[in-house]
Amino acid sequence: MSDTATNLDHLDAQQLRELVQSLMGRVEAGELEIDRRDREIAFKQATIDKLTHEMAVLKRLKFASKSEAFTTEQRNLLEDTLDADLSAMELELEQLIPAKTAPQGKQQPKRQVLPANLPRREIRHEPQSTTCACGCQLQHIGEDVAEKLDYQPGVFTVERHVRGKWVCARCETLIQAPVAPHIIDKGIPTAGLLAQVLVAKYLDHLPLYRQEAIFGRAGLAIPRSTLAAWVGQCGVHLQPVVDALRSEMLRSQVLHADETPVAMLKAGHGKTHRAYLWSYCTTAYDALSAVVFDFADSRGGQHARAFLRLGGENGWRGTLVCDDFSGYKACFELGVTEAGCLAHARRKFHELWANHGSPIGEQALKFFGELYEVERVVAELGPEDRRRVRQERSRKVADALHQWLTAQRQKVPEGSATAKAIDYNLKRWLALTRYIDDAELPADNNRVENQIRPIALGRQNWLFAGSLRAGRRAAAVMSLVHSARLNGHEPHAYLKDVLERLPTHPASRIDELLPHRWQPLT
Repeated sequence: MSDTATNLDHLDAQQLRELVQSLMGRVEAGELEIDRRDREIAFKQATIDKLTHEMAVLKRLKFASKSEAFTTEQRNLLEDTLDADLSAMELELEQLIPAKTAPQGKQQPKRQVLPANLPRREIRHEPQSTTCACGCQLQHIGEDVAEKLDYQPGVFTVERHVRGKWVCARCETLIQAPVAPHIIDKGIPTAGLLAQVLVAKYLDHLPLYRQEAIFGRAGLAIPRSTLAAWVGQCGVHLQPVVDALRSEMLRSQVLHADETPVAMLKAGHGKTHRAYLWSYCTTAYDALSAVVFDFADSRGGQHARAFLRLGGENGWRGTLVCDDFSGYKACFELGVTEAGCLAHARRKFHELWANHGSPIGEQALKFFGELYEVERVVAELGPEDRRRVRQERSRKVADALHQWLTAQRQKVPEGSATAKAIDYNLKRWLALTRYIDDAELPADNNRVENQIRPIALGRQNWLFAGSLRAGRRAAAVMSLVHSARLNGHEPHAYLKDVLERLPTHPASRIDELLPHRWQPLT
């Protein structure tokens, strides 16, 4: 009989029951852990299969793009997009597949020699101590040098990272400072150069083929495919920061929302179709200044509901300031409160007056002018004073406007432009005037329209989004750089610092990198 069996013989019935219960609990916990790991493995495998399939499709598109009826400029933009998407997918696969089992990728090209005429800044990396563990003094026997291309606004420089080699003569121990982690391992770009490429592409609307030409004039032969690979990898690394910014913004009780059309390439057809860039931002009265863009392949309301996480227990339940677009209507049936846009309501009458000289349009504009005069007065007031002044002054004007609109509606023919303008206001009257009694609500949706306008103007440079993935990557980077500007940061400085910190920054402290919390390291 074994020792275990002997020990069991000395246990009474109660002790045996407790032992059995303990063992059953351990077995159950083990089964749950196995089930969790199985689900995790299945999810990872599904993601790997999805990425592998998408990569194969993109590689075929890249080969076939030469035969599509694109202009030279359009083909350049498409090739940039495909290269960035492929690089992003390769990085995502590397993160999913353990290094020892990861498939061998293409052979890495030899690192290019940086121009000798560029100024160089030497950065030395040495061990904290030159005394060996055995007590002997280490001897300097050489060093490894790695050069990285850096960019400060307007100036290219080369960073020479020098890592001295120190050896102990007695025990032959070699000591050398470790290689500092970078967003792009074994590559030439510093975080400063990567930030410049991203800011130029997504804030200044400079396509990569134009950046290639600019670098070429500086004596730097950096192919577009390399720039695209950098963009794709940076997009993957920055996504957790954007996700955290979105979660932070959804804690606000009032948000603006708007959307603008963007052409997106229809894979395999050589044509584009209309996609949309959705924009969400906090109000001017909110302590948080943030804007988050969301790229989607349609204008369907499901995209707004998904962004706001509606339909579940933890869905957003605040007030949404928006126009009368039907895509938002389902949100209001799921617990979101609607606030209208006074500027949209005013615009209807401005068109009547400007295009047709309508006296009704002219009189309506005078009412709206009085409402906006109150907003100029309360702009710098605190919440209580803002609510009080609005209720004292704006309520009287709004009531008079509503009475006048109701009377005029009886006098204009059905289906006329004037009737449509009046109906727009009367049907949405509660939403349009909700701001009068809520000091945290703005009178209009102009704040988010101002955020999306520069992007809309940049469409003439980038023409279309090459893929859904490319559109989402653009939305992510633009969310960070535009939010940085809202918080008074220089976008290049902010993005450079974030890219420098990300390789070693704990995921649990990702909130420290958000634009409204970011503080540069001193």
